[in-house]
Amino acid sequence: MLYLKEANLEDIEQEYRFITGMPKDECGFMNPGSGCTREEFEREILPGYINHSKGIGIKEGRVPDTAFFLWEGDNLVGLFKLRHYLTEALANGAGHIGYETAPEYRGRGYATEGLRLTIEKAWEIIPEDEIYMSVRKGNPASLRVQVKNGAYVHHEDETHFYTRIKKPEKL
Repeated sequence: MLYLKEANLEDIEQEYRFITGMPKDECGFMNPGSGCTREEFEREILPGYINHSKGIGIKEGRVPDTAFFLWEGDNLVGLFKLRHYLTEALANGAGHIGYETAPEYRGRGYATEGLRLTIEKAWEIIPEDEIYMSVRKGNPASLRVQVKNGAYVHHEDETHFYTRIKKPEKL
């Protein structure tokens, strides 16, 4: 069974292994904890994830966001970050949700289900009537994940597709 769990201190070992094992920048998903030490993770990275969800310690121009780890039983398989609202730059760029799945879990439906669960959370948090996302054109698998979750391509530029998911009428 797959479920989302907010970043937390109780799961620090699994979260540390996941974060440090992922690249710093993969298809536009930025991971500031890639390759950090255990001490750096405990002192800076994990508290940042936890505090940002509460609106604490956010740099100017940024917005609160919640880091949800995707779990299958005791295995951490992905990370989904949900921005609570959009600035103009986010509305024209990355959007509300960014995500990554560990390489060994890709191509098996984990990203699709993780995004579905994150979308459920999004409707409880975001004020907008649509969820905004983006995907690099070189990442067709991620575009398929978004489309499977009801996204449509709103527009594109040379490097990205910008997708939207309309809020269901009954929530």
